[in-house]
Amino acid sequence: MTDGQSKKIFIIKGSYLPKIVDKEQKRKDIAISCSDLIHEVGIKKLTVAQCAKTAGVGKGTIYEYFESKEDIIFEIINLHIEEYHAEFLKSIKDVKTTKEKIFHFFKFVLDDSIENMKHFNGYKEYLSIVLSEDNENMKGFNKSCDVFFKAQIELIIQEGIKNKELIPESMNFSEGLLVFEKGLALIKMTNDEYDVQKKCEVFINNLFKLIEVKK
Repeated sequence: MTDGQSKKIFIIKGSYLPKIVDKEQKRKDIAISCSDLIHEVGIKKLTVAQCAKTAGVGKGTIYEYFESKEDIIFEIINLHIEEYHAEFLKSIKDVKTTKEKIFHFFKFVLDDSIENMKHFNGYKEYLSIVLSEDNENMKGFNKSCDVFFKAQIELIIQEGIKNKELIPESMNFSEGLLVFEKGLALIKMTNDEYDVQKKCEVFINNLFKLIEVKK
């Protein structure tokens, strides 16, 4: 650098730096903000415009992160599943027996608390759409949820076999437990007088008489 030249120092202020957006987190944030909305207006009446207003963004922004209204619904359900699964793992952390862990797995159907029933009734509407409409996206999403929950049951049973609580053939009942849980949910949705708690206890107690290692 010659004496006649001056050194220029460019300072870029933080306000001029491009904002880095975590798209996955932004997608979750939008879904979380719309979580209560889906319970208030219902799945069928939910609109992208309502979601945008509730999330405090424009409709165009919604479509940057979601392909459709269904995509928003799937993300909300996924977040509920993540939350439920985290609570489930926490609840069984100090549980000793496999049978008790299986009972905890049925909490979604058995729990009549206001908060859980809000989600249960949302699931009821979602399931009614899956059953009544030829919606391949929802059917596919429902299957993926089944795969996830079946895997959780299998992990519990595998641990029970490893700990010599259950016989190896117990794995054959993993899908049956998931089907039974879904059946209980359907009956609870349609029959207020059905004692799901008692029926669940009878079924699981009888099942474990078959699959527990005899001592």
